[in-house]
Formats: sequence, C-alpha cells, structure tokens
Amino acid sequence: MPEELAETAEVIARGRGISVNALVLEALENEIDRVKRDDESMDQLRSLAERDKEILDRLAQ
Repeated sequence: MPEELAETAEVIARGRGISVNALVLEALENEIDRVKRDDESMDQLRSLAERDKEILDRLAQ
C-alpha cells in the first residue's frame, strides 16, 4: 500500500475509533456489496469465470 494511502487510512481509522484493519475490511465489504448490486459488474465477473473454466478444462485434457 502506498505510504500516503496508509497514513490517510490510519488517520481516518483513529478518527473513527477503529483499527486500520477494520477500516479496510469495511471498505472491502462495501465494495463487494456494490459489485453484487451492479448487473454490469456481475456480468463481467461471470464472463471471466466462464473463460477461466474453459482454460482449466483445456488444461485438464
């Protein structure tokens, strides 16, 4: 993580009375929830997963 971002995260976490780890977990949970609600993002993930499956299937042959 870039030093400036780490310092900013630390200040924000302290200001909220939580750890940097808790702040990062919260941000990740929020991003995952956002992606789940976004049809375009989910379609893109499904497409990538299908492509990965096809590659794995070829490797298994």
